[in-house]
Amino acid sequence: MKKRLLSLLTLTAGVVLLAACGVQTEDQASNGNSAASTSETTAKNTIELLGTSSNETDMNIVRDQLIKNGFDVKLNTQPDYASFQTQKEAGNYDLAISSWTTVTGNPDYAVRSLFITDGDNSSMSNSEVDALIDEAALQTADEYTQTYKELEDVLVTENAYIAPLYTSLKAQAFNSELLKPDSIRLSKSRAFAWENVQFNDTALNDTESLLLTQTMGDLTSLDPIKGNDGSINQLNTNMYVRLVNLTDDDKVVSDGSLSYNHAIADGNSDYYFILRDDINFAAVEDGQAVDTGKMVSGQDAIFSLNRAKNPNSVPDHRTYSLHEHIDSASLVTDLAELENAQLSDGSGSVKEALEAGLEAPIAAVVEDAEQVDNASGNYQVIKMTTTEPFPQVLNYLAHQSAGIVSQEQVESINTYDIENFDITTDIPYGDQRTVTKGETYDNHLYASGPYIMIQKDDYAATFQKNPAYMAGTENEAQIANVTVRFIGDADSALSALRSGEIHLLYGLDETKYDVVEGEDSLTLQSMPSNGVTYMLFNTNGRDVSDSADLRKSILYSINQDEISSAYDGLKLKAYSTVSPLVDTGNELVADPAKVEEFYQNYLDSAN
Repeated sequence: MKKRLLSLLTLTAGVVLLAACGVQTEDQASNGNSAASTSETTAKNTIELLGTSSNETDMNIVRDQLIKNGFDVKLNTQPDYASFQTQKEAGNYDLAISSWTTVTGNPDYAVRSLFITDGDNSSMSNSEVDALIDEAALQTADEYTQTYKELEDVLVTENAYIAPLYTSLKAQAFNSELLKPDSIRLSKSRAFAWENVQFNDTALNDTESLLLTQTMGDLTSLDPIKGNDGSINQLNTNMYVRLVNLTDDDKVVSDGSLSYNHAIADGNSDYYFILRDDINFAAVEDGQAVDTGKMVSGQDAIFSLNRAKNPNSVPDHRTYSLHEHIDSASLVTDLAELENAQLSDGSGSVKEALEAGLEAPIAAVVEDAEQVDNASGNYQVIKMTTTEPFPQVLNYLAHQSAGIVSQEQVESINTYDIENFDITTDIPYGDQRTVTKGETYDNHLYASGPYIMIQKDDYAATFQKNPAYMAGTENEAQIANVTVRFIGDADSALSALRSGEIHLLYGLDETKYDVVEGEDSLTLQSMPSNGVTYMLFNTNGRDVSDSADLRKSILYSINQDEISSAYDGLKLKAYSTVSPLVDTGNELVADPAKVEEFYQNYLDSAN
């Protein structure tokens, strides 16, 4: 019997209509209200479209839409992400197929890194964009909708720095004959969590490996602050615990994190976290995960926060802009501070909020990690202060880049001179060379999360559970061993699932849902995601770099209804990367008349 689990997903009439939008009525065709406008099409520039082989469908659709509107198109198709990045950094594109998933569940993450001047992933600079991003960051949800609309107006409508394509569903498929369906989580934002997963035959949890897959095998870094991409997000999420977590529907909670509870004090600038004492760092000795006996402490958490916010703490820091609103972090040493500080919602004291549900109330707050004893009421409490009132900071603390590392271990490895760092001779903490089979292998990882990587090669990475991670609680890792296989081709990954070579496929193209539903042994989970696919314009050295009119001519060539139809109506409309989180009311409607108008403006300004 076919099985399908739908998490938070109902295919409403809106999605059905979206699928039907690719079919024009006679009135639409005659009145020019769709892509079939009667506007005369002129021959236009050659546009170089950069993407990977996994983007082939999108690239072909966009190519056809641009050609229909008079553009010539050169496809620059790269076999993998690394090659794509090389071409992108060399500037060999006019448009690059890009995607962004807001894995923190908050709209600031959807824009800051991508579009603010000097952002980790930004190639543009616009002072109005910068100001709107900063303005929205300080507003509450009922206030920032209008601000994000204005941001989209500047980013897309007025300047066409990006051309949005669609929002995707998030889906995964697993072998339900082997894995317990109710142990498999599908989260809107956070990467797939391994610790809950169990085999149907629980006796296999200790003897069999959970077999997973991901596209990229070349890992950016296993230091959580040095990578923010598909090569490490899932891996680092499962290797490093954080101060808070996201639920499957993007609520910030302490469940399964380093803190029992957290609290926001009056004024929305002071944040408190009461830490648990049942997590030690794991290390690897003789190919096995071992308990180091070293508790993940408040000192480690403060060290991790300070290096996360400091762009100069490591060479090639790729996530600092996510944490730039952290001003300071310290251990609370006076219990009276918690008693006197009131919650931001006025419901009581910070102490009362931190004590909620604890087996032992707070008897003392201690600074020395050796004095921590939760059972006796001795706790470490961290106070974090932001540069300004910024409740969205909690979402960033749930991101893998806020994973807690060992201060002692990281400092013992990172002994290089940062200003003179040389990647050919210096081996920083988290460098994949140290976990790769062969002469460079020297595993120096200290994992604070439920799993630690043992080793990797070109084909797979192996992990073992942290033996000292919340042992005896519901958050203890259930399966002892995990193998993540690197399979770059989506069809090959699906074939591996169907043949039993992997147990779960995280990330499934909408066009393959019917394949999974046709297999009795497989179960499909899907939900609307925070992932947006868009095209990024080259901002340097190309005609599109200098002309907003040329970019807008390309923008209005894009027909999102046609794109969704190619995916059986399962792609949702987007206007920017913030679309899945904030309904701004903006919508991109293909308009050949505007294509011609803006292209003529471009020609006029060029002459």
